[in-house]
Amino acid sequence: MISTGDTLPDATLIQMGAEGPEEVRVSTKTKGRKVVIFAVPGAFTGTCTTAHVPSFIRTKDQFDAKGVDEIICISVNDPFVMGAWGDSTGATDAGLTMLADAASEFTKAIGMDFDAPPVGLLARSKRYAMLVEDGKVVALNLEENPGACEISAGEGLLEAI
Repeated sequence: MISTGDTLPDATLIQMGAEGPEEVRVSTKTKGRKVVIFAVPGAFTGTCTTAHVPSFIRTKDQFDAKGVDEIICISVNDPFVMGAWGDSTGATDAGLTMLADAASEFTKAIGMDFDAPPVGLLARSKRYAMLVEDGKVVALNLEENPGACEISAGEGLLEAI
């Protein structure tokens, strides 16, 4: 599993662009930049929608003040779902970047994948938030319980940095 001090592996994620889905490289998003990446078990799911995304909308100005170039939300969903979720939560309007890890490539590469068959979540991401500077993990807050959103919330990551 990825930890503080590690360099992020490169992977291809997908975002909705003006003309449809567009590939985005993790390395392109993080090279020479200060970026917050937070991940959720699933778009349109309870805690993810009512707590996690709103916490980063609330704290975006505080991250901007700390020199963060971009706040990225990643979920193992398709880009159409991530685009619709970003619109419905107000995340897109707030300036958050919603990226799909449709094949779970990035999530598996950093060791954050899990399954919860009783609730229909397979090959999903654990809930976490990290600060990345020039591709290196500077702070990492991982929730032990995927239904909780405390240390991985915007406020929790701000406290860690």
